[in-house]
Amino acid sequence: MKNPQTVSEWLNYMGSIHVSAIDMGLDRVIPVAKQMGILTKNLTNCPTIFTVAGTNGKGSTTALISEICTQAGFKTALYQSPHLVSFNERIKINDIEVDDDMLIKAFIECEKARTQCNVSLSFFEMTTLSAFWIFKQLQCDVWVLEIGLGGRLDVVNIIDPNVCVITNIGIDHIDWLGDDREKIGFEKAGIIRENSPLIFGEIDMPHSVQQIIQEKNAHYHQFGKDFIYADNGNDWVYSSPALTIHLPKPKIALINASNAISAILASNLNVSTNHIKNALSTVQLAGRFDKRMINGKQWIFDVGHNTHGIAFLMQSFIPFWQNFKHNHSNAKLHFLFSMLADKDIDEVLSFIATFDLPITAWHIGKIDNARAIDTFELNAKISHHLPHSTIFIHNDIKGAVQSVQNATHSDDLILCFGSFHTIGESMIALGLADDPTKK
Repeated sequence: MKNPQTVSEWLNYMGSIHVSAIDMGLDRVIPVAKQMGILTKNLTNCPTIFTVAGTNGKGSTTALISEICTQAGFKTALYQSPHLVSFNERIKINDIEVDDDMLIKAFIECEKARTQCNVSLSFFEMTTLSAFWIFKQLQCDVWVLEIGLGGRLDVVNIIDPNVCVITNIGIDHIDWLGDDREKIGFEKAGIIRENSPLIFGEIDMPHSVQQIIQEKNAHYHQFGKDFIYADNGNDWVYSSPALTIHLPKPKIALINASNAISAILASNLNVSTNHIKNALSTVQLAGRFDKRMINGKQWIFDVGHNTHGIAFLMQSFIPFWQNFKHNHSNAKLHFLFSMLADKDIDEVLSFIATFDLPITAWHIGKIDNARAIDTFELNAKISHHLPHSTIFIHNDIKGAVQSVQNATHSDDLILCFGSFHTIGESMIALGLADDPTKK
C-alpha cells in the first residue's frame, strides 16, 4: 500500500511488508531504533523503566504498576500487547490511549528510519518502536513495558529496564521459546540487567533463571521467599521484610498485584502507601476475569488461552460459579469459546475436563484471524475431551454471541474465553465496543 493515511491503513501496511508475523532477534531492530533516537542512552530525561515478562499475568502487572505511578503524579507511559478491540489500547499515557494523529506521526517516523536502514521489520517490531518514539516525544517520567514474546530476543528488550519482572513461567509458544520451563526461563530471563532488581512471581524458579541472576549479579525478590500475600476475604495483606500493609481488593489476581507492588518498592520512585491503595481501587483491565451484566445476564470475559492461564481463570471462576449457582438454583452454564490454531487446544480442553463443570452448551465460532482454528476441527476436539457435550457451531464469533443470547435466560452464567480475539470480537458483537475496521 502506497502512502497509508489512516491508522487502519498503516496497520495493514506494516503487517504486509515482512516475510513473517514473528521474527525473533534484535539485529534488524537496533539500527532502526538508533536512527529513531529511542535507545535508552538517547533518552535525555532518564525515565524509570519497568519491563515485565512472563507466560501469564503481564497485562495485570503492567496495568497496576502504571496506575500506581500515575497516582503518584508521574507522567506514565504504558505499552501492552495484544489489544482487545482497538490498536490504540496498546499505547497509553496516564491510562489514556494515544490518539490516531500521534500514532500516525510515530508510524511515519518509524517507516522513515526503517527505509534509511534498508531493513524489513515485522508488524510487532514497527509498532513497538513507534510506541517508544511516542514515549520519548512526550518525555514520560516512567515507562512500563510488557514483553510480547519471550524476553531475550523480543523487540521490547532493546530498552534497558531499571526494574524487571518475570510473573511466571509456563509452557506456551513452544515453537519459539522451547518446550520446557528451563528453556522458556532462559528466554524470559534475557530481560535481566547487570546489578538490577528482578521480581520473580513464583516459588519454583528454574535453574536457567538462577544462573542468569548470578551472571548478572542481579538483586532478586522472589514470591514465597522475599514477599507474600494473604487473602482475608474483604481485603488482603502484602508482606515483605520492609513492610506489611492491609490493602483493598483489586479487580486483578493478588499474585499479579503483589508482583507489581514489589516492583514499585524495588524502584527508586517516591510512592506512598496511599498511592498504592488508590491504584488498587481504580485499576481496570478488560478481559481478565471481567464480570459484566449484559441484557440482564451475567457474563465473564477472560483471555486465558493456555493451561497456565486457564488455571488462573478457574481459581476465580469455580468459587464464583458455586456461589452463583447457590443464589440462582436454576442457573445453567454456557461457554462461548474459540482459539487460535497454533495454541495447545488439546491440552487446554483436557485441563478444563478435569473440573467436571456442568456445561449446558458450548457456543463456538471462527475467529477473524488467519491463525484461527476451523470450527469443525474445534468441535471435534471438544467432543474428544468432553464427550456428550452439546456444541453449537457458527461461522464467526458474532454468530456464537447470537447463539448464546438466544439460548440463555437471566439466571444463566456465560463464560467467554480462549483468546484476546475471542473477547474482542464478542465485545464488538455485544455492542460493548466499536468495530475499529469501520472507522
